[in-house]
Amino acid sequence: MTATESSVQPSFSGVPDVAARLRDTGYLADDATATATFLADRLGKPLLVEGPAGVGKTELARAIAAATDAELVRLQCYEGIDEARALYEWNHAKQILHIQATGTRDWAEAKTDIFSEEFLLPRPLLTAISRPGATVLLIDEIDKADVDMEGLLLEVLSDFAVTIPEMGTVVAARRPVVLLTSNATRELSEALKRRCLYLYIDFPDAKREKEILASRVPALSDSLAAELVRVVGVLRTLDIRKKPSVAETIDWANTLLALGVGDGVEGAPSGRGLDSGLIARTLGVVLKHRPDLTTAIKELKLG
Repeated sequence: MTATESSVQPSFSGVPDVAARLRDTGYLADDATATATFLADRLGKPLLVEGPAGVGKTELARAIAAATDAELVRLQCYEGIDEARALYEWNHAKQILHIQATGTRDWAEAKTDIFSEEFLLPRPLLTAISRPGATVLLIDEIDKADVDMEGLLLEVLSDFAVTIPEMGTVVAARRPVVLLTSNATRELSEALKRRCLYLYIDFPDAKREKEILASRVPALSDSLAAELVRVVGVLRTLDIRKKPSVAETIDWANTLLALGVGDGVEGAPSGRGLDSGLIARTLGVVLKHRPDLTTAIKELKLG
């Protein structure tokens, strides 16, 4: 289980290759995103991706994994996550049963048996480090974890190695592509930021969002897509708790199609588009807090 060196084996030949292969998965990357992805892959450095919720940070990791035929290993961070949940822990119940089943032996002999791979429970960090094949490690919402978790990540990502006191050090034979995402709910340490490349993803402009809709909801007419993107853009300018994400824009588009809205939908009323009544009835697809709904209805004059 113990490797001796960590190597970088890039999967992309250049920035255009990144953009093209991500597009093939359905992810439309701009120049900054394609460049940052290429550098993370080529240099073997973690990529810290910040931005509002729902702009495609997690989806970028999925797209990279799909584009490179890699295994996606995800560590979902939350308040109170500890080393045992992130790195590894021992299967104590199985260890006790093994000791009982093998009878009376001295501790030195028993310890050799129970502290082995058979009794080890790898968690996402150790799993990603241990895999010999192409791997994308997604450390999702790192800003929700405690500061102590950043220290653990610094240790693991500095050498792409994990030390298990009872077994030795596991060094990645092939470095995973590592993405850390953050919604910037708290400031991350400078030490962690220095370890990473940095990418900020914001909500897309109208042109990009229409391209995304064309890719993800091809049955939606151009005119309805433009109208939908315009309304979503207005909603994002309002003083609301949770601005609509790109994923919610896609959900809204699919909702309209399900309701038979749009001149590109078979059986739909000709020329029917987004009127105020329809927006008010379906606003819950993109806004999930009652005060946000109240604000939107007032500002858009839907009531």
